[in-house]
Amino acid sequence: MKIITGKISGFKATDLRLLEKLYDRSIASHEIVTGEFAKELCEVAAHLGTVVGVLVDRKGTVEHVAVGEQNHLYLPDIGRQRAAATRLRGLRLLVSKPQRRSPIQASSLKKSFAFSHYEIDRDFIGDLEKLQLDLILQIEALPSGLPGRCALAYLSAKEIIKDNERVRHISESYKHLDLLQENFTELVAHLENQLEKQSKLLQKEAVVKGERESAVLVGVYTVSKKEWQPSLDELKELARTAGVRVVDIVVQQRKQIDPRTIVGKGKLEEICLSALHKGAEVLIFDRDLSPSQLNAITDLTDLKVLDRTMLILDIFARRAKTRSGQLQVELAQLKYSLPRLAQKQTGLSRLTGGIGGQGPGETKLEIDRRRVKDKVARLEREVDDLGSERQLRRQKRNSKEVPTIAIVGYTNAGKSTLLNALTGAEVYAKDELFATLDPTSRRLRFPTEREVVLIDTVGFIRDLPESLIQAFRTTLEELHDADLLLHVVDANDPYKEQHIAVVQGILSDLKIEKPVRLLVLNKSDLLPSEEAEAMAKHLDALPVSAKTRMGFVELLNRMSEKLWHVDAIKAYEDWGFPPKR
Repeated sequence: MKIITGKISGFKATDLRLLEKLYDRSIASHEIVTGEFAKELCEVAAHLGTVVGVLVDRKGTVEHVAVGEQNHLYLPDIGRQRAAATRLRGLRLLVSKPQRRSPIQASSLKKSFAFSHYEIDRDFIGDLEKLQLDLILQIEALPSGLPGRCALAYLSAKEIIKDNERVRHISESYKHLDLLQENFTELVAHLENQLEKQSKLLQKEAVVKGERESAVLVGVYTVSKKEWQPSLDELKELARTAGVRVVDIVVQQRKQIDPRTIVGKGKLEEICLSALHKGAEVLIFDRDLSPSQLNAITDLTDLKVLDRTMLILDIFARRAKTRSGQLQVELAQLKYSLPRLAQKQTGLSRLTGGIGGQGPGETKLEIDRRRVKDKVARLEREVDDLGSERQLRRQKRNSKEVPTIAIVGYTNAGKSTLLNALTGAEVYAKDELFATLDPTSRRLRFPTEREVVLIDTVGFIRDLPESLIQAFRTTLEELHDADLLLHVVDANDPYKEQHIAVVQGILSDLKIEKPVRLLVLNKSDLLPSEEAEAMAKHLDALPVSAKTRMGFVELLNRMSEKLWHVDAIKAYEDWGFPPKR
């Protein structure tokens, strides 16, 4: 069926037949365009007085015919499946645009054989880059219907500087179409070869740096920079922890969030084009996207789209080592993805790893949802069983009257390092978010022949996903039964007071009100002593350093006072660290 894309209302039947005849033409596989095809295309454009374009495959067959207006062409939907990083689309765009000069100017130009540089319109360049077309050839249609000047553009494997602007394409201008001597087959093979080399180079660099994918971070806020900067900084750190290479950060301040695409359709297209320029594969939003927003955004881009919760869930999935942790993370992921199966969108394949790659039918969609619900129910039963096992272990500890101290705090505050320093353990501790996922318990013996169980817990973070809190409920139950909460804070963090408020808010949401708490300012050795002491006084906290063991004597004394109302240590030298186990 010969379909014409674009605004064709008002066209005569004879005009439509002229457009349909373009489908009957073909081009030799090694040629970009033939003189005969270019002449017919220009005749149609000059006759209609509007832009006419055709998409031609590599066999030289016309796949689509489209008409536009002025500098815009209404291209058809050629599929949302993005070409691979090392391959082009397999379609070239041939465009004929009527000459906009007056007849007198055109005649004067023809007589003097003058030549001015001919540029491809920016809209068409945008199509070239967004769709990864093989190339674009724009031909000037003279009033006589003959081809005039032309310009060729194709993608570049690397960004280049043109007119003080970074672009990802190469363009060439020709006085006459006859001067265009490029072999199409060789040109495309060369371009894809360059793209493949560049892709391998980037992959090699990413492997060396331990990076998985490259991404653009998108922050959209309705508050002042002072309020949103901590959240954006945290998103950068989350991306680093997930092994993502951040190639660009886009911040937009709005009076209100666009309910459909967050940033607005025009801004989203601009972000996506910039992402393609920089070789990004992922867009990561610094907020949670509703199912409808996720679907709307994925409809407008071929990039993978993640929100803050998806990124956190990905980190948790990579961190989980024990069966317990893996179960709880999988449960959180499924609960988060389930509402996003509610609509029939190809974007689901990016979220659920393949469900509905081309848009599932309703029957398959319902089957997928039922399977997810069944699996959620099974995982919840397994998590409940794990909770029962933990409850038994807690009962055994309680029967021996061994107090428990739960170490809580914002992620990367140094909780695991503190546990290691106090107990001589070798729990995994690293300068990254969520280094600890599975709770770890170690015994700590005091010089007064008393002992406690120290429990290292998962770190908290602002806007902690509800699905994670629910999935980790059995793990967080340890906090309910603890005799003392050791709230660890990074004293060197500029946002520490906000982090304290976040942790206290989460504990309140978990209805953990009874346990005695002790606020500990870790990493205080990184601050001048006067500043650390003043801060501790202001926050009613203890300044310590898990790295140098500064302040440990006072810390153990305060812990002993909270638990038994007695002093624990007479002097640091009398005991020493780490204690013998």
